[in-house]
Amino acid sequence: MSAATATALITTRPRRGRAKAPLPWGSPVVYFIALIVIAVMLAPVLYIIVGGFRSNAQITVDPSGWPAPWNLENYITVLTGGQFWQQVGNSLIAAGATAAGVVVLGLMASYVLARYRFRGRGVLYALFAAGLMFPITVAITPLYIVIRDLGLMNSLAGVILPQIAFALPTTIIILVPFLQAIPDEIEEAAFIDGCSRLGFFWRMVLPLSVPGVITVSILAFIGSWNSYLLPLFILNNEATFTLPLGVQAFSSQYSVDTAKVLAFTSLSMIPALVFFSLFERRIVGGLTGAVKG
Repeated sequence: MSAATATALITTRPRRGRAKAPLPWGSPVVYFIALIVIAVMLAPVLYIIVGGFRSNAQITVDPSGWPAPWNLENYITVLTGGQFWQQVGNSLIAAGATAAGVVVLGLMASYVLARYRFRGRGVLYALFAAGLMFPITVAITPLYIVIRDLGLMNSLAGVILPQIAFALPTTIIILVPFLQAIPDEIEEAAFIDGCSRLGFFWRMVLPLSVPGVITVSILAFIGSWNSYLLPLFILNNEATFTLPLGVQAFSSQYSVDTAKVLAFTSLSMIPALVFFSLFERRIVGGLTGAVKG
């Protein structure tokens, strides 16, 4: 066989594998429906934010119009008042303490359920899973009685402790698959090297479960930040109000000043929107890892 023939055979030999076809863009109808859904979801938020830049006269004349001119006085009045920042601080304390308590208790309980074998383990896990079916609204009256008997009324602790308890089922459901996915060989190697169970927990379990820990902490933080019903029953002193209660109190106090109420409402919801937008991928990544585990 000549060199020219061999070269021709090599060049004409079909390549292995198939070329990847370009991904289809999909139907325009799907994108149109998605845009409509996004518009319906964002329209109320944009209306509240833009409404804060208007005056009451503008809202009365044209409720759906744009500010003409744009007025910063409403936002400045809210931001320079001490009431808003006090409620922001209360919400940060409640949300931060709730997230910390959920992570600490949920991680320890998930570690036992995922890495230990004992009688009743499945029943205990099913009990935590069943907690997902009981929202806090169902138990609000017994919770009120318990908090009152413990002397925690009108305190942030009376809000934080129940929020931690009701966030634990979701936390355990998410973290247990993460901890179960840790190979047993890693644990055995750590024990051979002289690592105790507690040392294995701190040195190996915590670093490997960071995605799940971030996910549950963000969910607990946002859930506490937006909580309304529980603080409504527990907090009666305006000095302890969180932002959702602050919005209600501010709306009642300035019921005739619609523009200022819209400004206060938009400032109250912006932190949660920004926080969720920044950590959206963390949440999705953590939930995906939990499903894979």
